[in-house]
Formats: sequence, C-alpha cells, structure tokens
Amino acid sequence: MSLTASKKIDTNLMELEISVPAEEFKAAVDRSYRKNAPSITIPGFRKGKAPRHMIEKMYGEGVFFEDAVNELYPSAYEAAAKEAGITPVDRADIEILEVGKDGFSFKATVTVKPEVEVEGYKGIEAEKVEYTVTDEDVDAEIAKLQKRAGTTISVEDRPAQMGDNVVFDFEGFIDGVAFEGGKGEEFPLTLGSNQFIPGFEEQIAGHAIGEDFDVNVSFPENYHVDELKGKPAVFKCKIHQIKAVELPELDDEFAKDVSEFETLEALKADLKSKLQEKKDLEANDELENKLVDAVIAGMKADIPACMYERKIDEMVQDFAYRLQMQGLNLETYMQYTGSTVESFRETFKEQAEHQVKVRLALEKIAELENLTATEEDLEEQFKKAAEVYGMELEKIKELLPADEISKDIAVNKAIDFVRENAVAPKAKKKTTRKSTAKKAKVEEEAAE
Repeated sequence: MSLTASKKIDTNLMELEISVPAEEFKAAVDRSYRKNAPSITIPGFRKGKAPRHMIEKMYGEGVFFEDAVNELYPSAYEAAAKEAGITPVDRADIEILEVGKDGFSFKATVTVKPEVEVEGYKGIEAEKVEYTVTDEDVDAEIAKLQKRAGTTISVEDRPAQMGDNVVFDFEGFIDGVAFEGGKGEEFPLTLGSNQFIPGFEEQIAGHAIGEDFDVNVSFPENYHVDELKGKPAVFKCKIHQIKAVELPELDDEFAKDVSEFETLEALKADLKSKLQEKKDLEANDELENKLVDAVIAGMKADIPACMYERKIDEMVQDFAYRLQMQGLNLETYMQYTGSTVESFRETFKEQAEHQVKVRLALEKIAELENLTATEEDLEEQFKKAAEVYGMELEKIKELLPADEISKDIAVNKAIDFVRENAVAPKAKKKTTRKSTAKKAKVEEEAAE
C-alpha cells in the first residue's frame, strides 16, 4: 500500500488517494479464485473443476478483481490514514479509481478528529464543598433497614393508612363515561408509592375493607395519554385487603438481625462511616464537574456533527442493553412512552455533546502535558477488567484493545492533572437542611 496524495478539502474533511501494488493485488486475486472456483460452473467441466484461464476467458479477466479489492481496501485505508497522521471519526466514502492486473487505486473521503485548542486549564479556581454526615442522615438509613426488616400483617380493624399495602377494585369515569384503561380488579398498591396520578392514593387512605367510595382527581396536563390530559375523573373504588408493615424495635437485637454488628451503636457508627465515604466521593465528583466545565469553557474546536451522532448511537445501544437485562426491548419501551426514534435520540443529545467535548479537551491536555499510559498502567487496567468479568488475564488482553485502554488512561491522567493544578478556596462545611434548621432553633431558644 502507498499513500499517493492527501489533502484537506473542507473543515475536518480529508481526501486520501491510495494505491495497492500488483504483488499484493495478485495475491488477493489468487485467494479470490481459490475461494470462488468451487462454486463456478463452465460448460464442458464439472462444477468447480474448470481451469482458471477458462473462467477468466468466459467471465472476463477481472472476474475476481472486485472480491480482491473488497479484501484489501480496508487495511490499505487504515494504513494510509495512519501514515497521513489523521484520526477518522466516521466511516469513509470510498471511490475506486483504477483496477487492473497492475493493482488498484482508490480515493477515501473521511471526516477527521477536529483540531482542538485548550487554554487556562492550569490554576482553575473551583471550590470543593465538604459534606458532613449528621445524626439525621444516619437515622434515615436506620429507618430504611427497619422497614426492610418489617413483617407484613393483615389489618381488618381500621381504615387504610398511607404506607399500607391495599388490594382494591377501581373503575374510572370521565363525564360519567368509563374510559379505556381505567379499570382494575384486585389491584395491589402501596399507598404513598406514587404509582397512581397525584391525589389518588391519599384519597384511598381513610377507607375500610368492603367500603364503596369515590376518588376524585384530575389527570396531569403532561399525561402520556392525549385524550386524558388535564381531564377531571371519578374512580369508583372498593378495598378488599389491607396489609401493614410491623416494624421491629430499634435495639441491639435489631442490629444483630440486620448486620454483623452486636450493638445498635456499632451499626450506626458503621453506617455513618460509609455515608461519609459516599459524601466525600460526591464532593470529589462535584469538584471534578466544576473543573471539567471550566476546561470546556476554555476549549476551541469545530466539532463535526457525526461525533455527536456516534456518541448518541453508543448511549442508545447501552440503554437498549440495560433494557434487555430487564427482559424488555427498546421498541416496546418507546411504544410505552410514546416516543419516536427521533425524540428518543433527542433525549441523549445534550449529554452526548457534553461527553464529546470533555473527551476532546482532556485528550488535548494529555497531548500537551505528555501524559501517557505506562506498561504498569496497562497491566493494572487489564487485571481490573479480568476481575470484573471473571476471565483470565491473557484472554482479557486478547479481547480488549490496548490502544483504546491507553487513551482512557491518558484521559484520566489529564483530569488528575487539572485537579492537582487547580486553585481551590478554603473548603466550607455544609450540613443537611434539617440539621441547619435544628441549629437555628437552638440558637433562638438560647437568645430567649
């Protein structure tokens, strides 16, 4: 292969002219003959037994050229792009120029990675907020554990309350006429789960088993069924069962039942430690987001639209895969949500554009600061991947492209570089709104 010419024909658009010599082409033509000959029939010869010169005489000298060209041009194009020092970001348009026994030549027109400028990425001023875990935060986690450890009991001596699980019948009417999809029998519902439209579940509370009652609500203006948007409705309801969750006492026995700790205080201390770790990570993420936003603000690049579209493609594929893991598919999901392909893709547009910009900016910083992946870095990433996927290290190395992993490592080093060179004001403490209110109340009482 030889790159015979390369030129920029538009912003981020390059044209390459590439030739493949006779020797390489002849070998590919020979392979094409051996592959296709068994299926070729020539009069006077058994199927697959006709001599090559007879096949070429009957079908033309170039009978195997197309197959040979298709075999060779992808690798020839890839080598030419590398020689030209360009990074394609989209599929190339290929135009065959000449084909003959002396080889072939073709033209590749391709969108390339844009030129990027980044300024001001050193010394960015960004505040890191430190979050402090409060007793209220810990109590909220304890309440979650208490609820999970609760037992469900049947209730017959009182009306339903918020938080109860009820089984009930309902039928909806608009202007006295029942509407499609508004009826259910022996439907299970946790009051307060917000499974139904606003105001519905609160009106079930207060009614007893066997009681007939009405629920009066209005459908939201943004409801997914057009005919029901903003319409007032009356639901005829009847409760068949009420079940409540009986919560365990919060004591040392509770701690033993729900954890490896012997006392409630030890459980609380562990929860507080883990919550603090989580909040510290959140603080780091917030700081990183501020730094990245500042980096993007100092970036200049004419980014081709195809880069955004490819990122959206990746995000849609990832979403479809996660749906598949839940036993669903993307088509059904879009039907359920009333989405079109275009409107669904639009939901990823802003995030996709942000991710593309971040990646380009950090790649440029890595280039400017000569931040690269070492052999030790690569080996560590391969080991982590092997652990995650439960595969042998050598198999992982065969499956995962080292070049792409190296790029990811360099990008991570770039954000570390930006963070290490940032200038942050003195961190301030931040507690939850609840604890701040509590402090204000104490100060008020002290003043009295």
